[in-house]
Amino acid sequence: MIPTIPQNRGVNLAYNAYVTLFFLYLGLPLAVVAVFAFNDSQFPSLPWEGFTWDWFFGSERPKIGVFHERPILRSIGTSGIVAVLVSLLSVAVGTSNAFLFNRYQFRFRGFVYVLMLLPLVIPGIVLGISILVFSSTVANGLENGVGWDIEALRPGLVLVVLGQFSFITTIATLVISARLQKFDITLEEAALNLGASRLTAVRTVTMPYLGPAMVGAFVVAFLMSFENFNTTLMLVGSDAPLTITMFDRLKEGSTPLLNAVSLLLMAGSSLLAFIMILVQRR
Repeated sequence: MIPTIPQNRGVNLAYNAYVTLFFLYLGLPLAVVAVFAFNDSQFPSLPWEGFTWDWFFGSERPKIGVFHERPILRSIGTSGIVAVLVSLLSVAVGTSNAFLFNRYQFRFRGFVYVLMLLPLVIPGIVLGISILVFSSTVANGLENGVGWDIEALRPGLVLVVLGQFSFITTIATLVISARLQKFDITLEEAALNLGASRLTAVRTVTMPYLGPAMVGAFVVAFLMSFENFNTTLMLVGSDAPLTITMFDRLKEGSTPLLNAVSLLLMAGSSLLAFIMILVQRR
C-alpha cells in the first residue's frame, strides 16, 4: 500500500488488520516460549504454576537451570566456536568474491556466479548429505589406498564448519557486493594519482567503506551458523552444537529448560542485530 494514494476506510482497516495479524503470527509463539521459561513447572504448558528463575539459575534436579547444565553450556560454546570460524571464513571469501564479480570481467563469469548462488537453492539436508558422502568417499579411498586416516574428513566440527561455510559465504558475498556496487571508483583512482599503490588504495579507501557491510555480513553469518540445523545434523560428530543438543533433548521430552535456552538465544540475536544497526548508522 502506497501511503500517498488515498484509500477508502474499508481498505485501510483491512490492511491494518492484516499487518496486526501478521506480526501476531510472528511474535506470539516467541512470546509463549519466553513466558513459559519462567513457569514453576516441569512441563512448558498450562496451567501456570507460578514464577521462577530456576530454569536459568537452578542447581538442583529436576529444575536445573541453563547456567548449571554442563551439556547445554558445552554445546553453546561449540556453536559459538563454529559460528565464529564460519563467519570469519565467509566474510574473507565473501569480500574476495565481491571484488571478483564487481571489478573483473572473465570468461564464464555468469556461470561461476550461478555456481556461487547454487547452495542457496539446495535444501540444507541435501547439501549436508552430499558433503558427507563426498568426504567419506575421499576418506575411505585414502585409507584403503595409502593407509591415511584423515579425521577431518569424518563427521565432526571440521565438516560442520565446511558445510555451513559452503552456503553462508554466498550470503556474505551478496551483502558485501551490494555495498561495493555503490562505491565511487574514482576515489581509488584519486589515491592512485596521489602515489598510493593498488593495495594501499584498496586498504585505506575501499575497505573502510566496506566496513559496515563486512560487520553486517559477519553478524548475519554468525546468526545463520548458530541456528543451523539441517546441514549440521548430517555432518556432526561427538561434539554437538546447540541445535543438535536441543533436538536430542526434545526427543526425550520438552522442559522449560529449552524455553530458557530459546529466550537467551532470542535476546542474544536481538542484541547482535542492534549492534549491527548501530555500526551501520555510524
